[in-house]
Amino acid sequence: MIRLGSLAGYPFEGPRVLGGWTAPAVPAVYAIMYRPTPEATAQEFAVIYVDHSDDLSNEGFPFKHPRSACWTHRAGDQWSLHICTYQVPGGMRSHREQIACE
Repeated sequence: MIRLGSLAGYPFEGPRVLGGWTAPAVPAVYAIMYRPTPEATAQEFAVIYVDHSDDLSNEGFPFKHPRSACWTHRAGDQWSLHICTYQVPGGMRSHREQIACE
């Protein structure tokens, strides 16, 4: 688990390697990340994209998402990409949008 967002943050599950991940059919906020340097520790990630979805399984993960080519270019290769997700307890679409913008 990692924490993203202002102050205490939100408890995101992950990170998981995006290439080996199967997206569940749930609404959630997600963050795409990579290790910014080869010597980065297991705890060091750079966030390159944050968004939300009404159904993660419809987003085209792992590599059919419209932005995946950009993520891969930034990370160096597709196996360097990681994803974290946060299923907002009782959260509506407007709440997920707010978290993603934050």
